[in-house]
Amino acid sequence: MGEIKVPELAESITEGTISEWLKKVGDKIERGEYIAELETDKVNVEITAEESGVITEFLKEPGDTVHVGEVIARLDESGEGGGESTSSSASEAKEEASQAEAPKESTTAVATKEVPKEEAKSTNRTIASPAARKLARERGIKLDDVKTTDPMGRVRKHDIESHENKPAAKQQSAPQPQKQVQPQDPQKPEERIKMTRRRQTIANRLVEVQQTAAMLTTFNEIDMTAVMALRKRRKDNFFEQHDVRLGFMSFFTKAVVAALRKFPLLNAEIQGNELVLKKYYDIGVAVSTDDGLVVPVVRDADRKTFSDIEGDILDKAKKARDNKLTLKDLQGGTFTITNGGVFGSLLSTPILNGPQVGILGMHKIQLRPVAIDEERSENRPMMYIALSYDHRIVDGKEAVSFLATIKDLLEDPETLLLEG
Repeated sequence: MGEIKVPELAESITEGTISEWLKKVGDKIERGEYIAELETDKVNVEITAEESGVITEFLKEPGDTVHVGEVIARLDESGEGGGESTSSSASEAKEEASQAEAPKESTTAVATKEVPKEEAKSTNRTIASPAARKLARERGIKLDDVKTTDPMGRVRKHDIESHENKPAAKQQSAPQPQKQVQPQDPQKPEERIKMTRRRQTIANRLVEVQQTAAMLTTFNEIDMTAVMALRKRRKDNFFEQHDVRLGFMSFFTKAVVAALRKFPLLNAEIQGNELVLKKYYDIGVAVSTDDGLVVPVVRDADRKTFSDIEGDILDKAKKARDNKLTLKDLQGGTFTITNGGVFGSLLSTPILNGPQVGILGMHKIQLRPVAIDEERSENRPMMYIALSYDHRIVDGKEAVSFLATIKDLLEDPETLLLEG
């Protein structure tokens, strides 16, 4: 009898949630074939079978939390199936053997032990998972009495728990009517949706950052005229040469790297009572998905060309929306850029992506009147930018200067190209 276990995921991830089973009991699978999808705090991971065979039973349901190394399914490596009854028979045989080895105290005692054997024989007619059989034995519940919602008539662990809780619920409902759920007002409909593991993790980490970091935000604005003009002139040739569109993210990524070189404390983190200054530039780019915000990392952004950065961002954004990101794609960023402008945000205060100490927020480009000199003003495409930083490391002077450097580089993109 083969086993399918939760594989090693990453050093920081020890558990996950079964998102869905990709196969059914009775399906024949080959070694390396996907059998389940596991949702972790960061990414979805597809679990593969380490051996070929026929799936005999699932030990976990979708929505169950499982740990690394835990057995979640069994399969018959002979490829003949029928593993469920074999497993059940083996479990019952072991139980009967232990009963046979027990000391025979009296004729009466022996006679009383024959009754459970008859019950065991009757339970052979009820299909149940090993976990359900074990729980039923521990709580003295007959499997024949348990109702199941499984279309195959198979009793599972939660069926045993539901069966046991039914009488208790009836007894408590009378003396404690105040605990009964009030009927919902049809004029004020509500819907309860369980948060996904990823959404729970995002919520917990955002709160944790705000509680542990001395977070502060400073603002500036950029006249995007020069960048937009350069992009307009070069975008067609750029696409023909590199098969990727020239966007704004490559300009901002290059500007961030140049500014981080001037202000290295924004590319650092706190570890205990030490500052770790990072001499490399792995820039996280926030991507919105249906399950929440994820931050894939553009590695060694200082060594990449504009086309490399644009291609990397495009590839990781697609993988994020298709739930194909790997843990490696998300780990080890040194600084983050987030663009709320794509959703129409005019101004915001982005939250740090711990343990990083800096995050740059981009916003919507909007025409606004700008003073050219004392007598003239023009409508210019302007963007507000925001830098949230950890004041434990970064002082206000450095933060403001960092943001001013971003502004200067983007308002003179030729200098940015030379810096790159």
